[in-house]
Amino acid sequence: MSNSALSPLPSADRPDVAARLRDALLGASFTADGLLELLGAPAYAALARSEVVPALRATRGDTPLETLVRLFLLQQPVPHARVADVLPVDACLEAGWLTGIGGDEVAATVDIRPYGGPDGEDWFIVSDLGCAVGGAGGIGSRDEGVVLGVGGASTTLAGITVRTPVAAALDLGTGSGIQALHAARHATRVTATDLNPRALHTTALTLALSGAPAADLREGSLFEPIAADETYDLIVSNPPFVISPGARLTYRDGGMGGDDLCRTLVQQAGDRLTEGGYAQFLANWQHVEGEDWQDRLRSWVPRGCDAWIVQREVQDVTQYAELWLRDAGDHRSDPVEYQARYDAWLDEFEARKVRSVGFGWITLRRTGAAEPSVTVEEWPHSIEQPLGEAVRAHFDRVDYLRATDDAALLAGHFELAAEVVQEQVGLPGAEDPEHVVLRQHRGMRRATKVDTVGAGFAGVCDGTLSAGRILDAIAQLVGEDPVLLRDRTPAQIRLLVEQGFLNPVE
Repeated sequence: MSNSALSPLPSADRPDVAARLRDALLGASFTADGLLELLGAPAYAALARSEVVPALRATRGDTPLETLVRLFLLQQPVPHARVADVLPVDACLEAGWLTGIGGDEVAATVDIRPYGGPDGEDWFIVSDLGCAVGGAGGIGSRDEGVVLGVGGASTTLAGITVRTPVAAALDLGTGSGIQALHAARHATRVTATDLNPRALHTTALTLALSGAPAADLREGSLFEPIAADETYDLIVSNPPFVISPGARLTYRDGGMGGDDLCRTLVQQAGDRLTEGGYAQFLANWQHVEGEDWQDRLRSWVPRGCDAWIVQREVQDVTQYAELWLRDAGDHRSDPVEYQARYDAWLDEFEARKVRSVGFGWITLRRTGAAEPSVTVEEWPHSIEQPLGEAVRAHFDRVDYLRATDDAALLAGHFELAAEVVQEQVGLPGAEDPEHVVLRQHRGMRRATKVDTVGAGFAGVCDGTLSAGRILDAIAQLVGEDPVLLRDRTPAQIRLLVEQGFLNPVE
């Protein structure tokens, strides 16, 4: 599984060598924590931006860890004798993890980057040389089959994924295998697919070097490698979602027009999910002149699925084109060629009447409900990762509200969610605030305006009294008819439950 235009990859059929290499890396503290301690925060952060000079300056010694950093992260040739003190060098040469340079030096054939798992696991992400950080300018210009390491999109998807134990998980478009690695923690069986055979080979290396179980690796586009009767409890994908003219770069350009790849991926996922199963994607979508972008996304949701779609960012077409031209290093090419490519992007968008492009997350959940719930919202504000539990809780609340009429709602008991604070906004010295805001300090970190009844209701929700009893007490305090208050308040309670400010108590 290699691409002839790129350097040969290490053998994926030598788990014994991968295990010995892993032991040696751990023995030298070649871990995320070890790197931070060696390099210091500024150099460590610079490395994540593909800036290597601070790390080169911090690894001038000859300790085992400095040797490994220069070899695998900075792609520097290292004397054979020095490496032999740290690694099983002959076995690594034989299996292709290292290659000889001249008479007495060795060099790495792949980038190996330490990555800390969610429970403190020491993992290693394998990628092509110089490609450990996804999205670094110029990575893709060398060869279209290049395999990137972990970028911001990868960690975002890993953070929002629901992490309940499942029988079967599918990582669609696996790349270097980061999502498959996460899924292996809580899925009995992991299947990983990719159109690029080099990516599948790299995923096998990532899993082996991280001490994770092997995945079922299948070559092909989207759901093509998956049999018609195969279903999964979890599907995740960080697809090549860039909306571009042509498909020059395999790792980012989907090869379909506009946002058709993301639409197709979402629409086809429904039939691949088990009842209650989740499909979670990162995606781009077009904002087309004369069309509501939320309606566009609602039309993507397959039948029989609840959906929660969050738009995190919007860029106008010029910003978008410049971002991805720089990603490919085109800004460093001949100015005439750069302008021609820029012009081609704008021609493509103009032909499709696209004014801007949105980026965000799409989560589907297979449901047997007669009326599935579809929520499409814009949320460009800060959040707290990981969000997987918040995503799961969102759909639990959807189930509760769908099954609960107003009478049952008033008979129910609620608790105020953790770390919710109340803010009163108004002119200094005023007797009453202009409005009251409830604000979350966890998860989505939402804020919502409430009236005095809503604020008072939320403040006393500790699970002991029913909602109706609380409203009756508030009515007595403010001198309002309790029947009228019970009639007008359920909508506000539903909103507070839907947005996660209140949790139903069983």
